[in-house]
Amino acid sequence: MLEIDGSQKSGSGTILRLSIALAGILEEPLYIYNIRHRRRQPGLRPQHLESVNTAAKLCNAEIEGAKLGSRELWFKPSGIISGEVRAEIGTAGSISMLLLTVLPLCAYAKGDIKVHVVNGGTDVRYAPTINYMKYVLLPILDRMGLKASLAVKKYGYYPKGMGEVLLTIGSISRLTSIRLKEFGGVEEIGGVSVCTFLEDRRVAERQAEAAKSVLRNNGYAAKIRVINDRSNPLQKGSSLVLWAKTSKGALLGGDAIGELRKSSEVVGRDAAESLLREIDAGATGDIHLADMLVPYVALADGTSSYLTREMTDHLDTNIWLVEKILGVKFQVSKVRNLYRIEKS
Repeated sequence: MLEIDGSQKSGSGTILRLSIALAGILEEPLYIYNIRHRRRQPGLRPQHLESVNTAAKLCNAEIEGAKLGSRELWFKPSGIISGEVRAEIGTAGSISMLLLTVLPLCAYAKGDIKVHVVNGGTDVRYAPTINYMKYVLLPILDRMGLKASLAVKKYGYYPKGMGEVLLTIGSISRLTSIRLKEFGGVEEIGGVSVCTFLEDRRVAERQAEAAKSVLRNNGYAAKIRVINDRSNPLQKGSSLVLWAKTSKGALLGGDAIGELRKSSEVVGRDAAESLLREIDAGATGDIHLADMLVPYVALADGTSSYLTREMTDHLDTNIWLVEKILGVKFQVSKVRNLYRIEKS
């Protein structure tokens, strides 16, 4: 049995998410305790609970301790299924975080899988936006052999959520390595600016215009698609994701969300400045992609490597956890102002 202490390293939900996914792939029973020990509200919150329940459906797992506030959990998987599963968060809890739990499992299914998530948040604080997942993470995973598509049926924001997405994953024979050793030069900057029932205030346009202005002042032209969404009449909100593609194959992202008393111009500026920090550093994986890639790199055949500008808590935690559970070895080395993350 795998035993994981959730108070180690970041003490955050990433330990729960990744432990569940790896236990399911290995078909090993898991006992995890001190769940989210270092968070203001420790234990399972609604999005974490539904992540566990959805993972259990995907790998025919028996579970104990799966209730709100629980700080320990037993998870006994027995093989990953194919077909369709449905998840319902019921709050504005992050749909993206739920997908980060189940996506590695889906890569090891025997057939195609559809994960239908309803009543959650697509664009909320402390989580990647749904369009970051769609336009940054999934294209990189596609290059590693994981073929997935993400359809947004309804955007959802704090406080009600009510977002809906459909993730479709094709079965693969194996994950392959990825090598992003050099930055190269920026070849393209794109983006998607979304607002829901805020078109009368030109929110999506203003976000895009502000981002373009910041990028233009730094020597970059950007093509940003504007979406005036009307999918969720009960929730107003907005988000902006930007990405940069380089001549050496790097794909970097930066995003921001609209919030009460936060102007559209600030949203656009925040997303642009986030992306510029990655470009200026010469990273080949932005600070969020860097930790998200760890389980796939750990599971893939061959040597993978990429450069990131910061050793975040999540990156450090994910490397520690995959080394502990999978027995793989990562090398982290300083290269000028960057960190090289390599698994051989």
